[in-house]
Amino acid sequence: MKAIASVERLRLKFPGKDTLLFKDLSLTFYEGEKVLLLGPSGCGKSTLLQVLSGLIPHSIDIPMKAERVLLPDHWGYVFQDPDSQFCMPFVDEEIAFALENIGVPREQMKERIKSLLEAVGLFVDPHTDIHTLSGGMKQRLALASVLALEPDVLFLDEPTAMIDEEGTKEIWQTVKRIARDKTVIIVEHKIDHVLDFVDRIILLNDQGEIIADDQAKTVFSSYKDVIASQGIWYPGVWDEYMAKRQYQRPTVQQEEIIHLRHFRGFRLRDVKICIEEATVRAGEWIAITGKNGAGKSTLLHALMRLIRTDGTYELYGKDSKQLKQLHRLLAFVFQNPEFQFVANSVREEIAYSLRLEKRKEEEIAETVEQLLHRFHLWEQQHQHPYQLSMGQKRRLSVAASIVSGQRIFLLDEPTFGQDAKNTFALLELLESYRGQGAAIMMVTHDENIVNHFATRRWVIEDGQLVKDEPILQQPPKAAVPSV
Repeated sequence: MKAIASVERLRLKFPGKDTLLFKDLSLTFYEGEKVLLLGPSGCGKSTLLQVLSGLIPHSIDIPMKAERVLLPDHWGYVFQDPDSQFCMPFVDEEIAFALENIGVPREQMKERIKSLLEAVGLFVDPHTDIHTLSGGMKQRLALASVLALEPDVLFLDEPTAMIDEEGTKEIWQTVKRIARDKTVIIVEHKIDHVLDFVDRIILLNDQGEIIADDQAKTVFSSYKDVIASQGIWYPGVWDEYMAKRQYQRPTVQQEEIIHLRHFRGFRLRDVKICIEEATVRAGEWIAITGKNGAGKSTLLHALMRLIRTDGTYELYGKDSKQLKQLHRLLAFVFQNPEFQFVANSVREEIAYSLRLEKRKEEEIAETVEQLLHRFHLWEQQHQHPYQLSMGQKRRLSVAASIVSGQRIFLLDEPTFGQDAKNTFALLELLESYRGQGAAIMMVTHDENIVNHFATRRWVIEDGQLVKDEPILQQPPKAAVPSV
């Protein structure tokens, strides 16, 4: 087979880190291969994709050395964060930009744009402002703009992380159909959707070292203990986790924390979210679900008053409009963690809110160190937040948001980009806060989180709360043997 991308004896080091991420790593990828890079959050999977595409060091200035690097001639890259790859303000212009680069005549573009949007399931007016799209819709657009280039090699960095389950299946069906004759190199935590597609799995440990490079069945059967110890997602991991987890029936208190009535949130003059009546009580874990673009994130933005609202919105029995500092009561985590970073290091990001509150430096240092360990960010404490992996960014965004001891958590997809170990650790941490009377409102597409942790489910459709129902959790069943 013909080699299409390779690297020999790669060494790479991020500024602020004392150790190398890769030390003499060598890999070769061949024409037509479908390869999954598997490893814990922060092990360098996304960084490796960027090296193989040439983004590092040509576009992203990170010190690296290699004896030899072979880059593909014609490739497309879908980033973890879709906002980082858009060049134009509108949907049709973004795809047209890609089509212009491969010389598609202008008169053919309208039909091509329509076809590409349909292929990825993005059914919007083509001339829609990209900034009005939900995170999942942006991921669909990012994939459409890359497919427009008709590349020989596809680098896919968690292309469905913010997409609902039905949409995830549709996206991977599209990729499998379009990329049959292409080389595809994938980073993905939702591995159930790609195991029937990939020929080869490259397994990395938390030090960025290759510990396996083989067929999928061989990797999962021969390296099961290693995969589990590294906290990597694998088939059956949720069943095994729930079988080991100590079961406790959720407790909900009677204290009313949030009350909404005829509550609406606006973007410009348009009503984007409408809640006729709803109540949140202490000790509740509300899973907010619905399709991409339904208004889930907008609901959280409205509760934080990041957009204009009207109607009744009471916090602890008081009109929220009379409360000037909502952040003292509400801990909010954006879907895109980079939207909330304000400091130049991980340590300072966590300390930022405490310094605004004029806490004593000894107290700040103690709190920050506790959170650095609790969120597995100790080794990254001196790095800039933008240098972290997506999973690490998510953990930092949660740590920095809850640092002030708030009792209401508004979390927008806090587990996307996380490996199994850190997902379960974060969920257990939130559960401990809930057990102390905190209320959690979490936007999620993960039905395992809904079924095993939530006490209620809110379903949002077309900007409205259409279903508010309790979730009756059952004791976990015995673990199902995994692949």
